[in-house]
Amino acid sequence: MNFVKRAGMSLGARRSRTAALLAIFLVVCTLLLGGFLLEAAAARQEADAQRTIGVDVTVRKEGLTPAQADRLGALGPVHRYNTEVPVRADARAFTPLASRVPKPRGTSTKDDDNGDGDGNADSDADRGALSVHGVRDTAMLLPFSYGSTKFTAGRNITPGDAGHSVAVIEQRLADENHLKVGDTLRVRSADDERTAAVTVVGVFQDPTQDPATWAPAHRLPGNTLYVPVDTAQKLGGGAATVSEAVLRIGSPDQARQVHAAAEKLLGGDGLEFRVNDKAYRDQVRPIQRVGAFAGLIVWVIALAGALILGLIVMLQIRERRFELGVLLAMGEKKWKLIGQHAVEVAAVALPAVALAALAGSLGGQSSGEALLGHQSRPASAGRVPEAGTAPPTVRVEPADVGRVAGIALGISLVSTVVPGIGILRLHPRSVLTDPA
Repeated sequence: MNFVKRAGMSLGARRSRTAALLAIFLVVCTLLLGGFLLEAAAARQEADAQRTIGVDVTVRKEGLTPAQADRLGALGPVHRYNTEVPVRADARAFTPLASRVPKPRGTSTKDDDNGDGDGNADSDADRGALSVHGVRDTAMLLPFSYGSTKFTAGRNITPGDAGHSVAVIEQRLADENHLKVGDTLRVRSADDERTAAVTVVGVFQDPTQDPATWAPAHRLPGNTLYVPVDTAQKLGGGAATVSEAVLRIGSPDQARQVHAAAEKLLGGDGLEFRVNDKAYRDQVRPIQRVGAFAGLIVWVIALAGALILGLIVMLQIRERRFELGVLLAMGEKKWKLIGQHAVEVAAVALPAVALAALAGSLGGQSSGEALLGHQSRPASAGRVPEAGTAPPTVRVEPADVGRVAGIALGISLVSTVVPGIGILRLHPRSVLTDPA
């Protein structure tokens, strides 16, 4: 009789043992698939965290130009960057804020940067009431990314605003001049030679209070404007330089590469290079630990499953010594007897894989959220929700099911071949005369 057919008859005749073997295989396959799904979900969430959180590298150097900052932003490890070009400017046809505290007697007029209601300064020394910051991406500025400064209307300045005359203004300046999103402001350079008309696209609220003592207008938080870099360069007459460039990279390991590139481009003298990876450590490292734990689970379950099933098959072989002896006496080859046991175990393993895949598709998402969902909360990193990781996505992929099936069949082979060594040592006469 064909040993495959004989394996099927044996499984049918021993239904209770077949059911027990199926239950064991189902548990092993479900845990294996769970480990693979958790490992894959952790890898996807880690990649998402590297894109959204990443590591911020701040580069400062005297004389840093926007063109050099753009070259730094084009480096391979950098997937997002921001430059900041500060200039002073004056208002035209709207009123900058003035300190509510009287100016002390004896204060030099060069410290008083307030102009009149039309933006006309009292003297050349009084010009520059507005603190204008040319930026590429306001969302990367610390007050915005950490949530202390929030938008009350409109939106951020983005890289797509390059070449456009737009601005975001502080709420106090907007209230003072009854400005809203969509209004147009005219801002002139401190030397009164250039004028830029900008459209308000956002209004933000800075929690910083006005100084308790008198301060010049450009030091008041309400007189802060953010515009694209090219607009700031225009107001600065082309002489404006970058105060700092913030580069966002995927991981702390890439910081050394960026540092070397920055030294090559800018020179090492006077270069300030600072790495801020706190948010990365707070959120990405726990995800990596969960992924490593999932990988360890897979190996432990595979080894434990092979050991347990091997012991079960060994016990079955001992119980079926008489059956094996009869088959050997009838001329059956020993390798076919081992093959019969391998087929029996494999025939139970494949349905267990299918049931495990069904269980994974039904309960995988909830299990993944229980283990990885807490990592998506941005509070631990101190950032606003924009910088937090997305909830984990757990999905059963055909490749994962294939890996589980491969391991299950491997376990079947190991758990039958190793105990099957005892079959090779059987002799029909000794088995039939002493079946115990």
